[in-house]
Amino acid sequence: MSTIQLRTPVPGPKSKEWMERRTVAVPRGAYHVTPVFVARAEGAVLEDVDGNRMIDFAGGIGCLNAGHRAPRVVAALRAQLDRFLHTCFHVTPYSAYVRLAERLNAITPGKFPKKTLLVNSGAEAVENSIKIARAYTKRPAVICFEDAFHGRTMLTLSLTSKTHPYKAGFEPFLSEIYRVPYAYCYRCAYSMTYPGCGVFCAHHLEDTFRRVVAAESVAAIIAEPVLGEGGFIAPPKEFFSVLQEICRKHGILFIADEVQTGFGRTGRMFASEHYGIAPDLLVLAKSLGGGMPLSAVTGRAEVMDAAGIGGLGGTFGGNPMSCEAALAIIDTFEQEPLLARANTLGEHFTARARAWQRRWPLVGDVRGLGAMQAIELVRSTETREPAEAEAKQIVRFCYEHGLVVLSTGSYGNVIRLLMPLVITDEQFEEGLDVLEAALDSISQSERFS
Repeated sequence: MSTIQLRTPVPGPKSKEWMERRTVAVPRGAYHVTPVFVARAEGAVLEDVDGNRMIDFAGGIGCLNAGHRAPRVVAALRAQLDRFLHTCFHVTPYSAYVRLAERLNAITPGKFPKKTLLVNSGAEAVENSIKIARAYTKRPAVICFEDAFHGRTMLTLSLTSKTHPYKAGFEPFLSEIYRVPYAYCYRCAYSMTYPGCGVFCAHHLEDTFRRVVAAESVAAIIAEPVLGEGGFIAPPKEFFSVLQEICRKHGILFIADEVQTGFGRTGRMFASEHYGIAPDLLVLAKSLGGGMPLSAVTGRAEVMDAAGIGGLGGTFGGNPMSCEAALAIIDTFEQEPLLARANTLGEHFTARARAWQRRWPLVGDVRGLGAMQAIELVRSTETREPAEAEAKQIVRFCYEHGLVVLSTGSYGNVIRLLMPLVITDEQFEEGLDVLEAALDSISQSERFS
């Protein structure tokens, strides 16, 4: 039986009614990709208030690698509910915070002693990683990358690259933030081709120290191992080893933002493992909490201890419910073959997407690691003009036909996959069928005929 069951057009009448109420009560800046209101969810399936059942390729924007209502998470939350909800770790601490810190210290890359700070969101964790790096190095500057996304607070917006919709109208941003090109091989900033380029973009960092900001002024370089909002761009395998070598040469900390790549999305527990690097500071969020709000900064013990007593924290940071959920998520990854599943899903998608690329010029690039996969849409394979409008049409076609999927990228022309790793083969195939039908529909237009 098909998983997708549509009882009404999407969005249905009840979702439309709720959207009218939302328009009155909620500011327009809080955007919605899919205009349906959810009633329940399980695994990789959503059901809306109109009774429409849809396959989820968005995973709450990457927060549900272990699935909606993962059984161990639900059990852990129910057990904690009977104990207490909140005390504030900085007032009366509790064991779940410490137990989670211990486990993150143990499983993150690097054999050196580590410590972990728990906070609420990816942006909050990124901000704290910068605070910690500055406290340790006594340096002000931070280097980030073009096409990066690190959050929506003022510091993280200063690090984020994409102007619309994230940055426009919120200026001015913070000083001592410097941006350099990422290893976006499909659109190389230096008009070079890998591997003949010798990862010039990484080595060019030395030129940045001569012409933009002095190395001795730089506290940290922060990067996503695979760009998330920037378009699911996985750099060549040498890229990060070169960057880390340059960082060590100049006493600069390397911060890996694994908010979206962490917890199995790329087929490894952490994407840094693909590149053989051990970041000085590693930032986690999204699927860490299994659907609960939680983030972490895990790093070298001596670096993490640089901030003075009381210099780090927050009222809700490391909430006990979220900590118990995260501990259950780690158990799930240790006891279930989700990493192997991520690689299987990625391999299957890549094979099918390569066929789409051969069939339709609209599909310009197929890329990713593990189950963090994407296709970049272009209007011309020669000019590689971004097909942003077509990406929006595909997203709409998909949700109207029972598949929740997201676009991304600095040009808004990338379709990305963030389905829960617990998705069944049948559900995954059914979802890909809808995506294929969307590509076929758009490609029938005169522009691509």
